[in-house]
Amino acid sequence: MKLTGDEYFDSDEFRDMLGEYEQAVSSGQPVYLDADELAEIADYYQMQGQAEEAEQAISLALSLSPGAIAPLTYRIHEALWQGDVEAARRYLDQIVEKDEPDYIYCQGEIMIAEGRIKQADQFFSEQFKSVPPEEYQDYVVDVAHIFADYGVSDKAMEWMARGKQEDTPDFKELMARTLFGLGKYKDSEKLFNELLDTDPFQKRYWNALASAQFMNEDYSGSVQSSEYAIAIDPDDPEGLLSKANGLYRLGNYEMALDYFRRYSERLPDDEFALLHQGTCLINLGNNDDAILVLQRALQLALPDSQYLPDIYQELAFAYSESDQVDEAIAFLDKTDTLECDHVGILVIKGHILMAAGRMDEAEELFRKAIVESDDPHQTLLRVIVSLYDNRFLEAAYQMFLKYFNMVPDDYPDGYAYMALCCYDMKRYDEFLSYLKTACQRNPKECRLVLSHLFPADVAPADYYDYIKKKMKKQ
Repeated sequence: MKLTGDEYFDSDEFRDMLGEYEQAVSSGQPVYLDADELAEIADYYQMQGQAEEAEQAISLALSLSPGAIAPLTYRIHEALWQGDVEAARRYLDQIVEKDEPDYIYCQGEIMIAEGRIKQADQFFSEQFKSVPPEEYQDYVVDVAHIFADYGVSDKAMEWMARGKQEDTPDFKELMARTLFGLGKYKDSEKLFNELLDTDPFQKRYWNALASAQFMNEDYSGSVQSSEYAIAIDPDDPEGLLSKANGLYRLGNYEMALDYFRRYSERLPDDEFALLHQGTCLINLGNNDDAILVLQRALQLALPDSQYLPDIYQELAFAYSESDQVDEAIAFLDKTDTLECDHVGILVIKGHILMAAGRMDEAEELFRKAIVESDDPHQTLLRVIVSLYDNRFLEAAYQMFLKYFNMVPDDYPDGYAYMALCCYDMKRYDEFLSYLKTACQRNPKECRLVLSHLFPADVAPADYYDYIKKKMKKQ
């Protein structure tokens, strides 16, 4: 039995119980476990991705104790995960033990799942009045966990503040997750490092640390942390996906593709990984294989999938690179009814048409995008970058000059792109001037646009200083 990283599931007590259960099931003998124990076994199987085994255990629990709270709580969570709030309410009504804390937690959780955050908070606060003083801490931490699980990090933090600040791994992990949800990635990273100091073989911590580093744009650190998680469990989907994402952001598309594929072997129906396999293949110049993978992603994606616009965009790029321009535009047209960046889609259409030499159509779409944009400066910048990418260097250069006269004096965006344009045009004095401004105003844009010109260990904010020092040595 492989370690899960969960203290209880990895304990001898649970392993003995699971062994007893599996022996009874395999031999066709009666199972002498109660509903709570069977619900724990179902939770374990679910964590391991063994859906059929989890269903068998929870069905047995409910057949033995139809109104028991533990298996019905499992069913409620299962229904909420599937977005079926009505089913969750039906299971809630079947619970007999209505004086148990889990019954209160399920009531509030259903409200959160419905988007009634304020009402859930008020409900939990009202119920808090009846909680015995010796149970205050458990209650506030449990409620904070529920809000954190649904990404309502501000409420999670409010509830944590009502209790004692414990120096326990569980409390520290909850705090780290909540800080992550609030966008405080450095603080979250610090806490996960502290947790790893005391438990370095906990893959959950390594994966969480990798996520915090990724969001803080420390992609190399994120890859390294995910490697520790994979070393602990080579088949861990979260670790595989985390490493794939980090490698992708570092531009290592070949290795990223390998890890996205390994992740898909574990979870073959996840369109996100297939989408990024397609993107890697496009970047590697393998458009035919990219189209096959992206078509598979399209087949798997539900009508409300958040990844549909990206799948259509990547299919458009792949078909465009294969000189099938009309097919590319047809895929982009499919985003018209989706919730996405429609102005951005207009720019992409213009880019593809420009690459195909259909300049009049491209100019019309670029003009429309700028007119319809809520941020015309950003949209104009994207149009100029499209000119550059299509190697209309002189046109892009002239447009950049006009652009910088239009934007405020302290505007941060576009200078790294202009620096690259000047570099390609061998206007090296101007390249240095724009590079200096870019480093001062927008290091993130410098990393995105200019990192291929510099050693990996040079920070984007130091690109200008690096070149000046190098020039002095020559």
